[in-house]
Formats: sequence, structure tokens, C-alpha cells
Amino acid sequence: MSGLVPTHSVNKTEGMADFFFDYDLPEHLIAQTPAANRADARLLVVHRRSGRLEHRFFRDLPEYLNAGDLLVRNNTKVLPARLIGVREKTGGRWEGLYLTERDGVWEVLAQTRGFPDVGEILTADGGRLRLELVGRTDDRHWLLRPLVPGAAEELLAIHGSIPLPPYIRKGLADGADTERYQTVYAAASGSVAAPTAGLHFTPELLRELLLREVGIADVTLHVGLGTFAPVKAVDPTQHAIHSEWCEVPAETIGAIRHCGGRVFAVGTTTVRALESAARVSPQNAFRGPTDLFIHPPFEFRAVGGLITNFHLPRTTLLLLVQAFSGSELLKAAYAEAVRAEYRFFSYGDAMLVM
Repeated sequence: MSGLVPTHSVNKTEGMADFFFDYDLPEHLIAQTPAANRADARLLVVHRRSGRLEHRFFRDLPEYLNAGDLLVRNNTKVLPARLIGVREKTGGRWEGLYLTERDGVWEVLAQTRGFPDVGEILTADGGRLRLELVGRTDDRHWLLRPLVPGAAEELLAIHGSIPLPPYIRKGLADGADTERYQTVYAAASGSVAAPTAGLHFTPELLRELLLREVGIADVTLHVGLGTFAPVKAVDPTQHAIHSEWCEVPAETIGAIRHCGGRVFAVGTTTVRALESAARVSPQNAFRGPTDLFIHPPFEFRAVGGLITNFHLPRTTLLLLVQAFSGSELLKAAYAEAVRAEYRFFSYGDAMLVM
């Protein structure tokens, strides 16, 4: 994998003020619905060397990729992980977000009034799914055992719903979100949030890239809640980064090694997967958890271009993007996006960092 050094870096001893870490966003710029057509989202093109900014549309992306370039995308699929129901004992409402499963027991981030006892039965989907509370984790997540047979993915497909972020319609999904909060190439189930940079691709746009002899390869990184956790440390580089499961197959490693052009990562999750593989297994397939924290300064070994959405303030995602773009340039790009009224966050517009 080729080396790539960011154009701007800061010393690790410098404080939060040296990062572009927070900004003001008018509430009306938080996208509540996706663009009518995926590829009609706006695209802010950021040129790192010149600092030039261009206003385009996502459908214009092929103009910026050349024959021999490689586009790498995250093929994870969002689970219908949101559960809503009642406690059998009290009739009180509860709501949960499925996180993972181990030995038939689900770990769920849940909330309800009161403090349910171990052994209590909770229902979801109008009583069609019953679960027993068998314990709690150290961070107070519920451990639930389904009382009906079936794998977690199968049961969630029947009884769960798409877990929209709370800033989109207070997390309440409708029928259209089942399709639109997935990429068109989603294949490997396991995420509780979408890799949002990929939401803008259409089958037609992908075919156009292939006709231009741009390669396409996949990684898998299952997006967890920790991705969006706010950074509370005074020095953001001291934030306790979350771990996420990812896989970079041998085919993708080979495509990168033999790429005759630039490697463009679709989204921060793809960057994290590729740069993890570059450090742990640069010659062979990589599969397992990663806790790689990408922030300025950072030496990129795999990625030469980045497609990303506009991220929440005070998050590790914002730090990752500026490790690639440089803090001052990213600050200018976000200021321009706000001025031009781009749409922000998961259903919002996109940015291409060249």
C-alpha cells in the first residue's frame, strides 16, 4: 500500500483549540429526508493542494476519477435494530437498540421508566416478540434472551425497524427509510447506522464509473454507536475510541496493491478499515476488530481521496476527515457549506476531498 502524508498536521501535545472540532449549524440544515434521487445530492469538492472549493452534484463524481483509480466502499448493511414495546409486568413502554449477540443473548441499549428486574419479560412488535432480561453489562446495557427461536438477524427483520439517528425525525423511521437508509450495494448485515457517504451512489453511477475503467472494491466495517459518540476529553486525542469489527478481503488488498491510480475511500468507515489493514496486515486479508483512532497528525498508507458526508461537531469523524484534509481547509469547507446551505449529517450532502 502506498504512503500518503496529510498536508497539515499538529503536534499531539497541542490542545483542542488546534483542531477544527466544533461549529454552529442552523437547525434547518440538518437533513430530515434524503435527496429525491440519491445522486442529486450536492457535492462540495475540496482540493487539498490549492485549497480551492467547487460546488457540484454527486452525479458529477465520475469527472474527478480517472481510468486506473480505485473506489473502495463499505458494503455493510444496516440491521432493523430498533425495538419498541412494553414491559409485561407493568405495561410501561420501553425502547431499545440491538447492538450485538453472543451465545443467544442480545446486548441492547434500552430505556424505560423504572428499573426492570432480571427475569422480567419485555415484548416488542405488538407482543409478537418476547424477550427475557437476563442481566446487564458494566455500562448498563440490557442482556435479553429471545423467547422465540431464530437468529438475531432473522428476528430483527420481522420485529425491528430501521434505527434512524435521533436528529432525523426524532429517530422515527417510515417505510421509505427501509430502502433509503441503506446503500444500493449493502450486503453484509451488522451495522446499527448507515455508512452515509455511500448513500449517494446509484446503480447507474456505479456503472458509469466502471465504463470509465475505475475499479471498485469492497470492505466491510459494521458501524457501531461509538462512531457518533461525542468526544468529551479536553484533549480530543485522549478520547477512548470505540472498537468496530471490519474485514478487508484479499481481493481488495490486491486491488489496492496493483492500483495504477489513486485509491478513493467512500466514507470514514472505509478509511478506518483500510488504514487498519495497512498497519496490521498490509499483504494479506484482514479480519477482526479495530480500535484505530485517526486524528491529526496521521500518515495515510492506503487512502488517496475521500468521499464523505458532513459530520456532527465534537466527534471522531470530524477528526478523521481533518487528518486527511487539514484543519484550516476543513474549517473553510464547512463554513462554505453552511453559507451555501448544504444539507448536513446522515441524509445530507457530500464532500469530495481530492
